[in-house]
Amino acid sequence: MTSFEAQRIAGLAQSDIRLMSRRCMELGGVNLGQGICDQPTPDPVKAAAIAAITGDESIYSKYEGIDELRRRIAHKMSDYNGVSCDPDSEVLVTAGSTGGFVAAALSFIEPGDEVILFSPFYGYHMNVLRLAQPTLKSVTLRGADFSFDPDELRAAFSDKTKAILVNTPSNPCGKVFTRDELSLIAELCQQHDCLAITDEIYEYILYDGHEHLSLASLPGMRERTITLSGFSKTYNMTGWRLGYAVAPAALTARMGVVADLVYICAPTPLQHGVLAAFDLPAQYYVDMARDYERKRAQTMQACRAVGLEPLVPQGSYYLMVDVRGAGLRDDRHAADVLLQHCGVAAVPGSSFFTDPSDGRHQLRLCFAKQDHDLQRACDGIAQLPQALRDARP
Repeated sequence: MTSFEAQRIAGLAQSDIRLMSRRCMELGGVNLGQGICDQPTPDPVKAAAIAAITGDESIYSKYEGIDELRRRIAHKMSDYNGVSCDPDSEVLVTAGSTGGFVAAALSFIEPGDEVILFSPFYGYHMNVLRLAQPTLKSVTLRGADFSFDPDELRAAFSDKTKAILVNTPSNPCGKVFTRDELSLIAELCQQHDCLAITDEIYEYILYDGHEHLSLASLPGMRERTITLSGFSKTYNMTGWRLGYAVAPAALTARMGVVADLVYICAPTPLQHGVLAAFDLPAQYYVDMARDYERKRAQTMQACRAVGLEPLVPQGSYYLMVDVRGAGLRDDRHAADVLLQHCGVAAVPGSSFFTDPSDGRHQLRLCFAKQDHDLQRACDGIAQLPQALRDARP
């Protein structure tokens, strides 16, 4: 039979994140693979969404989102991110931050362009870029702190560079880009007249004194940066599919046309519901960060006890571990043993790197779990040495 597949999706496959989640469901394990974030959504936000549904806030909104939500986002961007924006023309409410990234990629990136991204990367970023079909250049994050070589970054830029993608705090490794690193990126973007696309969805989840800095807040970058964020991770609502993009009006106008074509608008009653999140007290964000810091410590302790060496994350709620100290051959072997014999799903590290060999000894774990599930996972990880002994001939 003739193949009907479009060339632009050739080579795309179900992500290891999704694959491990499905296998985990089949086996009844604890899913530390996907960033599901299954903790409860704040009660005031749930109540506001229920009220919006009961009040029949059920028709399409403007493609750019309801007015009040865009106003609240603009205020937050100014107050927290140091980025001023016009809510009427420079804020676009999207179907998750991924919806914003899809709109940006399809609006501004095409074959012949070059796009720079850092490795390890979030797999959805890579695959969306593949749909846009640019030439991809990667800059590797190395060492325990996932730093990059400034000369390697400089060499990645050329007169064909259309955009650079920055994810801070990072999924999968938890890197928080420093002011010096972002200043170099800003300098190179201006020198080569290219866009910056930043995914800042984990912006409130920070550890050990690290601070979040938005690239768009640096001198000369507001007019060439698309800032993506959302509500999924901060308020435990990954299934609500609500995010936003902030950029100069000329950019959001083009992205809005694409977003309208792809999904019309973000879910209207949930847009009304999430307004309540902006009224949560400041202590909510403090408590959230402390809770994740505790979960991070618990997960790292469980991993170290069995020889899985943590690469300590500076932000986000993911943990990369080196599997060699546990006597595991590579990331695929480690993921299989953990799931099949310990009941814990993790994602092979090689799936996050441009050169898979860079991650062949790493796993990614997500610790955004309710306490009882995280304890089950840690108890499962503790079974790893016995599982390996049982597997020996």
